[in-house]
This record gives sequence, C-alpha cells and structure tokens, in this order.
Amino acid sequence: MSYEKVMQANNFIVGTKQTVKAIRNGLVKEVLVATDADTFVTAKVVSTAIEANIPITYVDSMNSLGKACGIQVAASTVALTH
Repeated sequence: MSYEKVMQANNFIVGTKQTVKAIRNGLVKEVLVATDADTFVTAKVVSTAIEANIPITYVDSMNSLGKACGIQVAASTVALTH
C-alpha cells in the first residue's frame, strides 16, 4: 500500500539529508522509512518528522522503496511533498 503512495506521488524527495532539510523547510506531508535500513541512518529523519508532527509510514524494504521511486538503488527514506 505505501509503495503505491510513492508511485502515485508527483513530488517526492529521496534520501535522509534531503528529507530532513525538506521537513525543516515545511515541504513534507508524509515520510516513508524502510525498516530494513540502519536505524543510525534513519534516526535523524524519524526524530525530525516527530518534532514537526509529520506522519511516518514504515515499509519493509529499502529495495522496494527505491524501485517505487523509479531509481535503481535502495532508498532508506522518502518524503512525500506538497
């Protein structure tokens, strides 16, 4: 279900640094985080999203999340933007 959100989204941001920056700039409406990603990598995104009251959806696979974004590498986090 969550992968479909990404595939149907017109605007999204891939990657942890870009996601944190977009959250701080008020551009994000939802964050997707892969549960198989290292928590050291995703912790900053999760804490920033919680502070900003942004919904977080957890998905099971970095590889599937990357494919849903149309990229050929795994993605640990994706931000759906306005």
